Amino acid sequence: MTFLDDLVRPDRYPRSSRYDPGWLLGLDMGPNPLWLLENLAQDLDLRPGMRVLDLGSGKGATSVFLAREYGVQVVAADWWIGAEEAAAVFAEAGVGDRVEAVHAEAHVLPFEHESFDAIVSIDAFEYFGTADNYLPYLLRFLRPGGQLGMATPAMNREVRDLGAIPPHIREVVGWEAIAWHTAEWWRFQWEITDLVTVTSARLQPDAWQDWLLWTRACAEFRPEDRASGQPVIDMLTTDAGEFLSFALVTARRVSAE
Repeated sequence: MTFLDDLVRPDRYPRSSRYDPGWLLGLDMGPNPLWLLENLAQDLDLRPGMRVLDLGSGKGATSVFLAREYGVQVVAADWWIGAEEAAAVFAEAGVGDRVEAVHAEAHVLPFEHESFDAIVSIDAFEYFGTADNYLPYLLRFLRPGGQLGMATPAMNREVRDLGAIPPHIREVVGWEAIAWHTAEWWRFQWEITDLVTVTSARLQPDAWQDWLLWTRACAEFRPEDRASGQPVIDMLTTDAGEFLSFALVTARRVSAE
């Protein structure tokens, strides 16, 4: 058995387990995005024909998954990955007719208002979504009653309450950990606007273990990058679930009266 074999877990992630781990690792931009998306989708109602924005779609794994598994039409928007690079992934995966690649920054989205049935963001929201005014901006593009779902690195206690970023986390990610909020922080942040009804706000079960499995598989898949992955492995093994997790949050836009 190898760490790559550990990425096939049909008992827990049956949909994700149908995907080649090598293909997924080749698109790596963070902890297993399909596990996060499959878990998050349990709290969403995605139906064939819906138009879905995959915000912070990276190299495209989550967009391929959305199109194949839920039969939705996807707009894959990312700032770090060019549209041509992502479009090549979609064409090779056979979903080029169902996924549109767009190069866009999350604060300057080039879409018509109320043009999406759902917006999904996997392991990206922490980079742009913590500002108080971001949710109201993003909701411009979601139809009334539409769904919003995101998965983001989280802590099980707020850094403000701890008084400091735990040393083993700060050593690896620095100040960025202040954006790794609890699920309940996100619930309050969204609900206080009265613009959405939060339908779920929870931590991913055993998130740190999933993250560790992924990081070890990445080191095995690309030995030349092992040195860069080791600090993350050390951080996760030291933490052992004491602080680190992923928050999965879903909501519906409140319909206009």
